[in-house]
Amino acid sequence: MNTSPKKPTNWYLLRRVLQLASPYRLLFIFSVLLSLTIAPVAILRPYITQLTVDGYILRYDAEGLRFMIMLAFAVLILEAVLSYIFSYITSLLGQSIIRDLRVRTFRHINYQRLSYFDNTPVGANITRTISDMETINTVFSEGIITIVADILSLIVVLVMMLLVSWKLTLVCVSIFPILMIATYWFKNAVKRSYEEVRNQVSRLNTFLQERISGVRIVQIFNAEEKQGAKFDDINERYTRANLNSIFAYALFFPIVEILSAAALGLMVWYGAGAVLDGVATVGVLIAFPLYLGMLFRPVRMLADKFNSLQMGLIAANRVFELLDNSDQVPNNGSIKPEKLRGEVVFEEVYFSYQPNKNPADEENWTLGGVSFRVPAGETLAIVGSTGAGKTTIISILNRFYDISKGSVSIDGMNINEFDIYALRRRIAIVLQDVFLFSGSVLDNIRLNDQSISREKVEQAARMIGAHEFIERLPQGYDYEVRERGATLSMGQRQLISFVRALVFEPDILILDEATSSVDPETEAVIQHAIQTLIARRTSIIIAHRLSTIQHAQQIMVMERGQVAEIGTHQSLLQREGGHYRSLVEAASAGVAND
Repeated sequence: MNTSPKKPTNWYLLRRVLQLASPYRLLFIFSVLLSLTIAPVAILRPYITQLTVDGYILRYDAEGLRFMIMLAFAVLILEAVLSYIFSYITSLLGQSIIRDLRVRTFRHINYQRLSYFDNTPVGANITRTISDMETINTVFSEGIITIVADILSLIVVLVMMLLVSWKLTLVCVSIFPILMIATYWFKNAVKRSYEEVRNQVSRLNTFLQERISGVRIVQIFNAEEKQGAKFDDINERYTRANLNSIFAYALFFPIVEILSAAALGLMVWYGAGAVLDGVATVGVLIAFPLYLGMLFRPVRMLADKFNSLQMGLIAANRVFELLDNSDQVPNNGSIKPEKLRGEVVFEEVYFSYQPNKNPADEENWTLGGVSFRVPAGETLAIVGSTGAGKTTIISILNRFYDISKGSVSIDGMNINEFDIYALRRRIAIVLQDVFLFSGSVLDNIRLNDQSISREKVEQAARMIGAHEFIERLPQGYDYEVRERGATLSMGQRQLISFVRALVFEPDILILDEATSSVDPETEAVIQHAIQTLIARRTSIIIAHRLSTIQHAQQIMVMERGQVAEIGTHQSLLQREGGHYRSLVEAASAGVAND
């Protein structure tokens, strides 16, 4: 994780952005060569105009005039073609780079620790993956290469003007110091406003994503007006940030136009006298306004493009901060098991969600010295109050988090010795809150893994008892599930998650509150599914409903991050004043269990 307190410089960011073009260096070089070609071609137009006036119009040379007109038209066509190719190539370069960067960023996000998602809003990641990417594109389509082209054009035009009439040129550029001061102010003003705009865009995306996802809660608690008022406040800040940049544009460009008109006025005043005195020709006087326009256009556009470049670098910094975040679970293991027996052992495991917690401070640990063993093929049920550390145990087993002290082993090998992805392939989790993606039921079950056949999915669904309900859906296994499975009941989503777990043929199965939110009728079907799933494989079941865990070989009661007691259902019931016995008695009495 990048912990440097210094803000990266623009040169550092620009260098990193340009390094992204390495796979497309030929496109980059070609676009630079085009920029070097366009400027000299463009400068031919006013020069041809000057020659046409002095050499042919004033001398009444009709035949020569026709030739010069055709030449001017050919130069215009050539410039248009080169400009089109240049715009297309720079856009192609930018889009190709951000396509690769977007994939890289998405994959990087997928490999982050869960703690990263605990602390980072979804909207912030969406902004970096979509909006910021498009802004980075401007570094190439409107930024560095076009800036090089404009600077080169400005130099070529200035040199040509000096060659034609150095006195007239000095008169025209006498107002440039004022223009440079205005440009410097504009660049700084827009930089500040763009930074604020990107921050407010991230806040806006985060707020919208959360409120739209949680719209049911908003409506249930009649919070529409309050959430609307909060959105108005965020939207107002976003609008204000944009207005600050608009103010800078609204002030800068009229200043440029006024200075440009002043330069033109000075040129006409001095140039007319020069023509009358015979120092300059009529062709020079007519061509110079064209030169002047070509001189001021890059200056005017440079300020805007520098800010497009600045905005792209600000967006790039946000993306690089994400890519430089190495908050991933280290995958140093080399063991890639094709099959696990499934023996799970926790030995004096300490864990805290607080980063850099002092191992000597054993108070307020999420897990404080947890030890247990699950023999291969047996089932361990875990019960306890909310916050006791039940879900943390399964997160550690999957290496979503690394422990602070102690050891966790599977089949006698420390889980750190396993390749993390090969390990997770052998473990399946069924959560209480089943997440289904937009797409077909079939794709949700096999998670787009084409190596899992439709026949295998249907076979697993029959074993679980979900085949009949899936077949009753309008398109069966091809039924399009809406976002998060909103068109399916809780029980149906749960059954789909059981089928998903079974088709991946795990050696270790984890059920996290898998029956806590379903009705009794559906629970009976799910109990059958559970029995099918846990058969002949190691299972860890977390449940509030005690009826779902009585078949387990071991039941472990968690309290405040520690193992309060462990044993079979019968042995725990026989303990006077035991935690498990109290839970069973409370459930029997109809007392709500947390």
